[in-house]
Amino acid sequence: MWSIILKNIKNVVILGSTGSIGSNTLDVINDHPDKLNLFCISGFSNIDKLAYQSIKYKSEFVIVPDQKSYKYFSEYCKNKYGFIFSKILIGNQALIDIVSDSYCDIVVSAIVGLAGLSSTLAAANAGKKILLANKESLVAAGHLFMNSISIHKAEIIPIDSEHNAIFQCLNYSSKYNKNNNNVKYINKLWLTASGGPFRLYTTHQLQNVTAEDTCKHPTWKMGKKISVDSATLFNKCLEIIESYWLFNIDYNNIDVLVHPQSIVHAIVEYIDGSSLAQLSNPDMRIPISYALGFPERIHNKAFHLDLSKVKNLEFYKPDIIKFPCLSLYKTVLNIGQGGCVAMNAANEIAVNWFLKNTIKFTSIYLVIIEAINWYIININKFSKDCSNLDEILLIDNEIRKFTESFISKNINKL
Repeated sequence: MWSIILKNIKNVVILGSTGSIGSNTLDVINDHPDKLNLFCISGFSNIDKLAYQSIKYKSEFVIVPDQKSYKYFSEYCKNKYGFIFSKILIGNQALIDIVSDSYCDIVVSAIVGLAGLSSTLAAANAGKKILLANKESLVAAGHLFMNSISIHKAEIIPIDSEHNAIFQCLNYSSKYNKNNNNVKYINKLWLTASGGPFRLYTTHQLQNVTAEDTCKHPTWKMGKKISVDSATLFNKCLEIIESYWLFNIDYNNIDVLVHPQSIVHAIVEYIDGSSLAQLSNPDMRIPISYALGFPERIHNKAFHLDLSKVKNLEFYKPDIIKFPCLSLYKTVLNIGQGGCVAMNAANEIAVNWFLKNTIKFTSIYLVIIEAINWYIININKFSKDCSNLDEILLIDNEIRKFTESFISKNINKL
């Protein structure tokens, strides 16, 4: 038995609590002790912050990645805070076990990258309420993940701002259902993008931007990997694929608008010419509190939007020539699920190299294309359906090895 059951209080597990999503979730939970209890948090590299969070927010359990982190976490808590934390779990299996536990009610999936897939899928298999920020669960395993949601009657509420906005505009009144009747009346979904720090740069200028430049997002506070994806507009490519799976919409009916003010987060255009949009200040506590409280609404500390102080709401079509990563979704969705896995894996590797200022910003797209082409050539080596986690991880692993090798051999050209 992991915990006592508290009447009308939901136990929350945060997978990846030290990032932006996790930190904002903790802030919202802390405001609602009558509704939400912090059951478990996990971290990977920022163990100091994980220790701080465990003490400040009184998490019942903490999960660290390995024995080395376990020792460091224990000693850090004792030396820094004079506190001996006894409920420390270790490794990916602990993540799977905690989200599957009967005392876990809500799982916030905020681990960045494919590393978050197995535990998020386990939460779906256990029929949990999942607050989804991990894009890769849908991009790399959309069919598998959504089938699991349906079979095990799990609940999924997206907490990235765009999909949460669509969710609100579709007016779900109870548990998420991808066959919501409102979906058949949709003409188009519009996802908005801030445009990132390089919206006004020329193609020539993009050749020379650094990792430090790229991580200075004009609107949102995000981690490094997500900041790069935002700057390349690769994140919008991922979000179109997510929308395709989440809302059962043909990807030809999903599009992107650049909206520098980041106030309109998404627009649902209906077949009768009406459009519904969700507006708010760019603060992740808004979609997070919506999802935690759903179907009710709960308060948070975000500033409310005052439209009288908003001078302009601008919208532009994205420049695909400058930001070609945005258009990759069409290619990989036509290839199949394996193509999505390949694209995602190659991007993660390319972004890691770019963050070390080893390859150019503009080379990220070139690397992804090479990896997709390699996958197409070798497609018969893999399962086309990606019907289980092992098949997905096999493609992911092979693409990562190819991408690392390709970059290493062509480093002077990239």
